Amino acid sequence: MQKLYFRYGAVSSAKTLNLLAVAHQYERQGKHVRVLKPTLDTRYGVREVVSRAGLERTADITLDAATTLSAEAFTGVDCVLVDEAQFLTEFVVDQLRELTRTADVAVIAYGLRADFRGRLFEGSRRLLEVADSIEEIKTTCAECNAKAVFNLKLVNGRPVTGGPAVEVGGDELYRGVCYAHWHDAVNDADV
Repeated sequence: MQKLYFRYGAVSSAKTLNLLAVAHQYERQGKHVRVLKPTLDTRYGVREVVSRAGLERTADITLDAATTLSAEAFTGVDCVLVDEAQFLTEFVVDQLRELTRTADVAVIAYGLRADFRGRLFEGSRRLLEVADSIEEIKTTCAECNAKAVFNLKLVNGRPVTGGPAVEVGGDELYRGVCYAHWHDAVNDADV
């Protein structure tokens, strides 16, 4: 039986770049991959998986809250790579977990651990509960050289603590920061 991996990191930690590099490496070896992403992430288009470094690829499958994944759809696939896994539902994560058994395929999910309030996303929570391997993709704070572990939400350049927990955006909306900078910003934030 193959494994389910959860690779998480703060905003701008090169999660998608890592996913695209893993896909490239598998394919260089003549292996078959499927790239999946949530339909919720439409920043670059419905099917596009794009890194901040400019690399991109079209997703093979898009996932919504009720997507059903069958083992037969992954016959001959060596690895399933999932971008923005924090946006998945528990229902979809459980199916990815099951694919490692029924389709005997490795699944590597990439995403944020927590939202800008420091609370786990549904998909991330479930991945932390059921993954065989949990790996942090590290990056430094946007304000200093400490390790970034929190995601700071900015509106008009100012930190906020209110609004929807799920709001798709990039560098214009989120910044990866260390605890000290997150704490200070949250305490000074506009609600």
